[in-house]
Amino acid sequence: MELTESLRKMLVDTGKTLTGAERRLFMARTVRSFGVGGQRIAERELDWSRVTVRKGMHELERGIRCEDAYCLRGRKRSEQHLPRLLDDIRDLAEGQSQTDPTFRSRRLYVRWTATRVRALLISRKGYDDKTLPSVRTIARKLNGLGYRLRRVAKCKPKKRSARPTRSSRSWR
Repeated sequence: MELTESLRKMLVDTGKTLTGAERRLFMARTVRSFGVGGQRIAERELDWSRVTVRKGMHELERGIRCEDAYCLRGRKRSEQHLPRLLDDIRDLAEGQSQTDPTFRSRRLYVRWTATRVRALLISRKGYDDKTLPSVRTIARKLNGLGYRLRRVAKCKPKKRSARPTRSSRSWR
């Protein structure tokens, strides 16, 4: 079958406007109309994936719609790769945390930086440098657990210096 440029453009544009199962069914019907070798023609002329076309052909023949499962795509959270990570971070931070010195909030402040927590996870908990997440991820996990990475404010008395008098040395 010979594809003219206008037919080719119309098929490609229509394929781009559709999504999911509708797109696969359109591709399968188009490839079926091409006849024998239609999948290769569609791959070569229309830049359609033969895997997607096969899935559409399967849906067309069987009448069963395949689920796209968009929610299962993407990168998994670091807790799924390292199930003990949050417990180990909490274990390290518990000994070094302090409540808000003003007692205005329930926040816990940690004296360490996220870089220090990552180094401690490697040295004390036996994690590998390559498998452990980045410093930024560790900081996010600490924040998610309720710890804030700020310097702990120590209670310091206010300095009350006496006003200089004429008899003192610093008067001049």
